[in-house]
Amino acid sequence: MKYIPPMAWYRRTKMALLALLTLPACGQNKPSTSPTNYDRLLRTLYRNTVPVVQPTQLAATLTQKPGTVVLLDTRTPAEYRVSHLQGAQFVDFDSYEKNTFADLSHDRPVVVYCSVGYRSERVGERLKALGFKDVRNLYGGIFQWVNESRPIYNAAGLTTDIHPYSALWSSWLDKGRKVYE
Repeated sequence: MKYIPPMAWYRRTKMALLALLTLPACGQNKPSTSPTNYDRLLRTLYRNTVPVVQPTQLAATLTQKPGTVVLLDTRTPAEYRVSHLQGAQFVDFDSYEKNTFADLSHDRPVVVYCSVGYRSERVGERLKALGFKDVRNLYGGIFQWVNESRPIYNAAGLTTDIHPYSALWSSWLDKGRKVYE
C-alpha cells in the first residue's frame, strides 16, 4: 500500500474536484443511469481495492438483519461527534495503521465509511491485510447516505447535522445541516 502524504492527497483531490466542477452541466435530459459528477469524483478517488456496498443495500441489511454488520466510522473525532450511522464504532483515521482491530471478529461482515469513501477504503485495505473476510466500503460515504435521506445520529439521538469535512467537500452534500465543530 502506497503512502500518500496529506498535502499530496489534498492537492490530488483538489485537482480532481476542480476538473469535475468545470464539467459542463450536460446530460440533464439523460436517463438516471448516467453517472453523476459525484460518481465521476468517486471514480478518481477509489482504488477499487475494497468492494463497495451501496447505501440502499446497507440500509436493507441493517433493517432485515440488525446486528449482523459491524459499522466502522473512519473519520475524525469531530466528524464522528457531529453525526454517524446508528451503531457505528469510531476508528480514528489518523491512527488506523497501528490498530490491530483485535476486538472485532474476522468472520463478521464489516462496512467502513468516511465522508466520501477515500479514507475508509484505506482502512478497509488494512482490515483485509489483517485477515478480515468480508470488508466493504460504503459507496459515497456518509455524504451519499445523507443525500439519500437516510438517518444519522449523534450522542443525543437522531439528527440532521453532518460534518462536511471542509468547505471544498461541502459542495457534495445536498441534504443535512452542515456543522463544523
